[in-house]
Amino acid sequence: MKCINRLKRAISIICILGSVCVLMTGCEAEGIPISYASIYENTAYNQELYRGELFSENLCVTSQNIELPGYISEPSFHAAGLFDLTQQRVLYADHIHDRLYPASTTKILTAYIAFKYANMDDIVTISENATIFEADASRCWLQPGDQVSLYDLVCGLTLASGNDAGVAIAEHISGSVEAFAEKMNEEAQALGATNSHFINPHGLHDDNHYTTAYDLYLIFNAAVQEPRYVDILSMKNYTGTITGADGSVRHPEWAATNYYSAGVIAPPEGIRVLGGKTGTTDQAGNCVILYDENLAGNPYISVIMGAADKTILYDKMSQLLAAGVQ
Repeated sequence: MKCINRLKRAISIICILGSVCVLMTGCEAEGIPISYASIYENTAYNQELYRGELFSENLCVTSQNIELPGYISEPSFHAAGLFDLTQQRVLYADHIHDRLYPASTTKILTAYIAFKYANMDDIVTISENATIFEADASRCWLQPGDQVSLYDLVCGLTLASGNDAGVAIAEHISGSVEAFAEKMNEEAQALGATNSHFINPHGLHDDNHYTTAYDLYLIFNAAVQEPRYVDILSMKNYTGTITGADGSVRHPEWAATNYYSAGVIAPPEGIRVLGGKTGTTDQAGNCVILYDENLAGNPYISVIMGAADKTILYDKMSQLLAAGVQ
């Protein structure tokens, strides 16, 4: 009897999952984006099944905008959100499921994959392809033939937002940027970031390279489970070691780009910003996603995308943290 009951339960689960797959495929075919958040909140489905046996049990989930008492939203922002990781609650949500350009916040996923699939002690030889960028692009100033540890590349990628470090990591892990982008999309899907599509490891603009504030939360939430990544996020600066093709050694210093870690501004009283990732392009605007904690050490993730300038970006981020992080 127990075996029969288990068989019936297994068949039921397969049927439910099959229905969800059909539903998702149908919506995507019609050009309507679908997210796991809307599925989990849909009372037509067994929420206990999804929350217990898939991966949403420990995630913050909402498909709606959520207001936060004490915080006045900024209409010009593309999206914003605040997520309480301890209570698994979305405290604030403003267009968090809209597809947007992520700029260099893309590099969170690049770092996540690096920690998941490679050894941080690996020595990476820099290709010429990894050094070809426009003059105003963020770089670690790598040169063809340089040899750098993967750990140092992740530090440069995260702190200085080096696009060259992103390409070097991609080529080291997957052989090419194109192959790495396929892995990025596979990993994003596995994390539930179903409204994202990635073309490159750095976030320089491409019309087909996009994410959402919610998907960015999902990816960042997975990345900060790696203590070494949190250590890097927490750094104000890092001194790298690069061995040139001629055998010479240089030690560039890579500084954090987010204003809290850099010491440009202070977070609200009682809140510690552990670190974060910035991103800026003409199409994406000014973006930042942060890993924060309150005095009790409870973690939060806060994100703003599409601010017109850095002043309003950080002013409103501080207001958001002050209103929501308790």
